[in-house]
Amino acid sequence: MYDVIVVGGGAAGMMCAITAAELGAHVAIAEKNDRLGRKLAITGKGRCNVCNNSDNETIMNNIPRNARFLYSALSQFSSQDVMEFFERIGVPLKTERGNRVFPVSDKAGDVVEALKKKLRELNVDILRENCTSLIIEDGECRGIVTKKRKLEAGAVVLATGGKSYPVTGSDGYGYKLAQKAGHTIIPPEPSLSALTTVQKWTISAAGLDLRNISMQLMDNGKCIYEDFGELMFTASGISGPTVLSASAHIPKMEKGRYSVRIDLKPALSEKQLDARILRDFDARRGGAFCDSLRGLLPAQLVPVVVELSGISPEKRVDEISKEERKTLGGILKGLTLDISGFRPIEEAIITRGGVSVKEISPKTMESRLCRHLFFAGEIIDCDAYTGGFNLQIAFSTAYAAGISIFS
Repeated sequence: MYDVIVVGGGAAGMMCAITAAELGAHVAIAEKNDRLGRKLAITGKGRCNVCNNSDNETIMNNIPRNARFLYSALSQFSSQDVMEFFERIGVPLKTERGNRVFPVSDKAGDVVEALKKKLRELNVDILRENCTSLIIEDGECRGIVTKKRKLEAGAVVLATGGKSYPVTGSDGYGYKLAQKAGHTIIPPEPSLSALTTVQKWTISAAGLDLRNISMQLMDNGKCIYEDFGELMFTASGISGPTVLSASAHIPKMEKGRYSVRIDLKPALSEKQLDARILRDFDARRGGAFCDSLRGLLPAQLVPVVVELSGISPEKRVDEISKEERKTLGGILKGLTLDISGFRPIEEAIITRGGVSVKEISPKTMESRLCRHLFFAGEIIDCDAYTGGFNLQIAFSTAYAAGISIFS
């Protein structure tokens, strides 16, 4: 008999277990993987962006859906609280560009190991068991059933993650458990996802990583998001930090509606870029147009830009007209790709959708439909932009659940 059983040993699950155990609860984590924190260990390209060093208002502004639901949880456990917690358990932190907080070591493994160490210190039982169903009687959750046995508990927390990165255990099985308890599941979709494009020329540029570019996400010709930084071409479209952030601004994918405009030379005005092109042409007077672009563009993009410009690759640069130069400049300042869809949800960093927030108490994270059943982390229908905001959601909801169960 446990006071609390947390189903799922990821970021939210471990934080919830620690919070409840520090209050004196007898806690167990039921984790079907062979180790805890598998997804946490690969976040932030293996560096683990634990949170964003910002006030709650800024954090909520970076949560496009259901931010108001998280107001109470953030009030109870802010980014400052997250930072103080990790410093307390032996993970020195640093704040980088965009107020992103990382361990000083730049190792996500250090974050995972510190959490595991704290769980051991608090005598939290780690059960390598797969929860197959919940024990629900008279409108109350009274434990779980695994493939091995029944386990009774005063409360159960579902912290099973979403549906992205299923290899880490986030395969959506928590949704089925919640549904059996009567909960509505908002259909899971990719968020912070690479995008596929109508144009197929990205195949020839696949693997090319552009830095210091400016990009705009267009919705029927209107800019709805813009960013500056890195973008990468893939065999099916585009990815990279700017694209992942942009994907979170697409409320519903519709073919023909969205496009991305890339400014390959954001530091130059149209006039300055034209002057630069003229200098390059002058330096290669008598040479072929395709050769003149090699100082201006990465090699993989030269044939793409040449084809889009409509200028013959062998045309001599001193024969190129002012109008052709203007067309070339327009491509360099506004390389446009039409978006056809998201990459599969299994590849997305975060899942959009999950247990409806209308059926969860925002203060305690307890189910409004089934007493003593709680939720924490990505299983809830809340997701945010990149920058540590999604882990903040995980930690804040986990803390709110943990402290309300046994306080």
